[in-house]
Amino acid sequence: MFVVVSYDIVDNRRRTKLAKALSDFGQRVQKSVFECRLDEKRFLKMKNQVDKLLDFEEDSVRYYTLCARCQAAIEVSGWGAVVEDDEVMVV
Repeated sequence: MFVVVSYDIVDNRRRTKLAKALSDFGQRVQKSVFECRLDEKRFLKMKNQVDKLLDFEEDSVRYYTLCARCQAAIEVSGWGAVVEDDEVMVV
């Protein structure tokens, strides 16, 4: 699945820890946005790690799961590209 993760974290230290945790699951595409290609198990693992870092009274994290058709319609203006599949095929 293709998941866009965006966040608004009040505390600088928590924000840094969250970005580091998310970098294990996907690629940072903006300061508070990551694109991740995950299976269900890794998605749940990521959410669990994120939840441990949050202050639920102050912080917000949003997960947008995109279908294949929606992924194909992503457009980027300026620098950057959409995260490609991590799969590698050796021929």
